[in-house]
Amino acid sequence: MSLLQKIENIWTQIYGNEHDEMLHSFVAELQNFKQTHAIGPLPQEWYREVTVYSLYVDLFNHNFQGLEDKLDYLQELGVSCLWLLPILDSPGRDAGFDIKDYRKIRPDLLSHQPQDEVFDRFLQRAHEKGIRVIFDIAINHVSEEHPWFAEARKSKDNAYRNYFHWSPTDKKYEDARIIFYGIEESNWKKEGDEYFFHRFFDFQPDLNYENPQVFVEMTRNLMYWMSKGVDGFRADAIPYLWKEEGTACENHPNTHRIVKLFRAAVDFIRPNTLLLAEACQQPVEVVKYFGDGDECHAGYHFPLMPQLYKALELQSAEPIVHTLSQSITPNIPEGSQWFTFLRCHDELSLELVYVTEEDRKYIHDHYCKNPEWNFRLGQGISARFAELMDNNVDKIALMYSIMLSLPGTPVVYYGDEFGKQNDHNFYKEQIQLTGKDDTRFLVRGRIDWEQLEKELAQPESLSYQVYHRLSRMLKIRSQYPLFGRGDIQWMNTQKKQLLMYQRSLENEKILVVQNLSNQSVVLEQSSAQWSILTGHNYEFNNQLSLNAYGFVWAILK
Repeated sequence: MSLLQKIENIWTQIYGNEHDEMLHSFVAELQNFKQTHAIGPLPQEWYREVTVYSLYVDLFNHNFQGLEDKLDYLQELGVSCLWLLPILDSPGRDAGFDIKDYRKIRPDLLSHQPQDEVFDRFLQRAHEKGIRVIFDIAINHVSEEHPWFAEARKSKDNAYRNYFHWSPTDKKYEDARIIFYGIEESNWKKEGDEYFFHRFFDFQPDLNYENPQVFVEMTRNLMYWMSKGVDGFRADAIPYLWKEEGTACENHPNTHRIVKLFRAAVDFIRPNTLLLAEACQQPVEVVKYFGDGDECHAGYHFPLMPQLYKALELQSAEPIVHTLSQSITPNIPEGSQWFTFLRCHDELSLELVYVTEEDRKYIHDHYCKNPEWNFRLGQGISARFAELMDNNVDKIALMYSIMLSLPGTPVVYYGDEFGKQNDHNFYKEQIQLTGKDDTRFLVRGRIDWEQLEKELAQPESLSYQVYHRLSRMLKIRSQYPLFGRGDIQWMNTQKKQLLMYQRSLENEKILVVQNLSNQSVVLEQSSAQWSILTGHNYEFNNQLSLNAYGFVWAILK
């Protein structure tokens, strides 16, 4: 079955034959776009071998010119893919996730210069340095300032009214949980004499995919950016696309059909353009967003992150090994990939949808060390990674070692590579701007490059030590495809504090041993067959000795 036939088939499953004329027009539009733009395919599965660096352009270095100026810094760090957190035109009340124009970049990020000139040049320079670029695109909701909603709110018979969900009461979809628990009290907001549905902030109305025109318009937005040469998209809030009375309005079968439609259209226009699923769910649900290799190419492994913290606090490898076992993390289709991270881009998320109440409480009790770090009434912790690690360089390096050597594609959050701290001034500034006491503002904040340069010149500084340990691991990782593509073999050491495994691809093998405890440990492991790649706080002679939070990567000779 061709991709166009697949689009027609799935469309009919969702919408029936009522909109055949729109379907045929859409298919013809795809064909014409492909012929006129002739965009070459990306390398197959490129996303399995990169290291991703996520950043807010303005907070990282003001604008795209500033980001372009730091491409050498990122390349030297060992980064090979940039995930640009929201860049599209927005009022900025939700860090840019509230989009008001899908074809425009925020003017402040362009220094008020022509978009085609500034962004196209940045993209070209990044590609010249071997750095891929993906960015966030919220496909579930828009800003209330988006022209579609501005029209929709004018009257009940407006052509755009059906782009959104409206109800005469706020009692519809009552089985849909409130995601921003503790921030929002309802999923409905009064507008005139009706209510509109919003799954996140009340200034972000959800789109109505029961209207096929919404799907067509959103696909056109993806096509526009593919024509620019963007390498992929993070599909924000993907589980919530389809709403239906009597359901939780999450992970609905038609949501998966909508995602399959997006994937088929993207594959037709430019094969191997990444679709990355942001699905805050258990792995058994997230893997469904890979489909049969025909939905998203990759997805975040949300449950792994909190278990890394639990393992460190317990001084036991068990939470990590258990979470990555097939009982929790099912096999994924060939060519698909997990994205892993030490912190979600905004917080250490502890959503009960993928963390048990017992684990949530344990992790929150041990890591929420300041009341102002509390996010969503215990369902998250807003703190910079270095602060969560008590600014202990050994702990920081150990946790990076774990993330970078486990299966998946790793994500480094901007500033964490040098131990950036919580930004209290930015927190207060954003509360005044948005009117919302969102503790995630603590972990955003701007980079002071002048100060950072001074710290990176001082070997005794936290910034210097964190940066150089991480950079060394990133560069080694980039030399060995087995980290992103290879198998993992868990090794039983009879010492619960040791997390030990072997990564392999074809005939290449790398041994990784990590001490999760604050005490030294000795392992009877001969060094005769192994050559050290990197590590810290270890000795590898006739046996392997690891001091507190020590680790070692070694390759089979």
